[in-house]
Amino acid sequence: MSTQSDHRLGIALSLVANAVWGGAAFYWMQTRPVAAIDVLGHRGVWTLPAVFLVLLWLGKVRATFVLLRDVKTLAWMALAAALISVNWGTFLYAVTSGHATEASLGYFLLPILSVLLGMLVFREIPTGPQRVAVVMGVIAIGIQLVAVGGLPVISLGLALSFACYGAIRKRIRADAIQGLFAESLFLFPVGLAWILSHGGAGLGEHGLRVDLFLVGAGAFTAIPLLTHVTASRLLPLSTVGLLSYIGPSLQLIVAQLFLGESISALTLSAFVLVWLGLAFIVVDNLRQFRRMRRSL
Repeated sequence: MSTQSDHRLGIALSLVANAVWGGAAFYWMQTRPVAAIDVLGHRGVWTLPAVFLVLLWLGKVRATFVLLRDVKTLAWMALAAALISVNWGTFLYAVTSGHATEASLGYFLLPILSVLLGMLVFREIPTGPQRVAVVMGVIAIGIQLVAVGGLPVISLGLALSFACYGAIRKRIRADAIQGLFAESLFLFPVGLAWILSHGGAGLGEHGLRVDLFLVGAGAFTAIPLLTHVTASRLLPLSTVGLLSYIGPSLQLIVAQLFLGESISALTLSAFVLVWLGLAFIVVDNLRQFRRMRRSL
């Protein structure tokens, strides 16, 4: 049973993850003009050493390899690695082929799917305010569907791959850092093969600054994933899913203030509904904290 401190830590970690994802455009813009598929290869390669250093610092290297002897755990990790690579690849394809709006819609769908998975897989029962937030989220998604003109495959691919990834990670015995290391073991050879077969995939071709951002892709990838997975283990999956609305909301702010993009009235109204839903979640969490204090 989670404690009040666990609940607060989970919310804080979820906020960190979504803040990093919300401002991710600032980071990936620094890798230009390297092709998106090459950046994906570098993410697969450099995440492994970044996570290994964390394991080494925590003294969990031996325990992690012992854990990986379990065939069932390894199989689940292989599936998680496949799902996260599909998510990364779909996102990079979307933002480099003129489908950024569909990618944004996918991240709006993600919290709703996370709530549904929490109910169906983990038998979580949403509170009254959470139900209100879900309804607002569904309405916001409906507005986005009208704005886009249909339900794109890219949106479903992004939402389903990451929602299922989060559900799998919640079931695995490994902690956040051990799990990410196991996933990186599967992604590393694929990324390395790509880089070697494509002449370094942009490394050493565009100056030291670009090279540093390519190599740093591992750490930048690991930080939000670690915090997100840890939060999912401390909080109900439905709460994690609803907090995930913060990511696309920050992406909107970045796009409007720094990237010069425009927004339609329909999309703006969808974001307003999202933030209203989050307000219900915040009020609900405050009430839970007060009840927990009284019970101590």
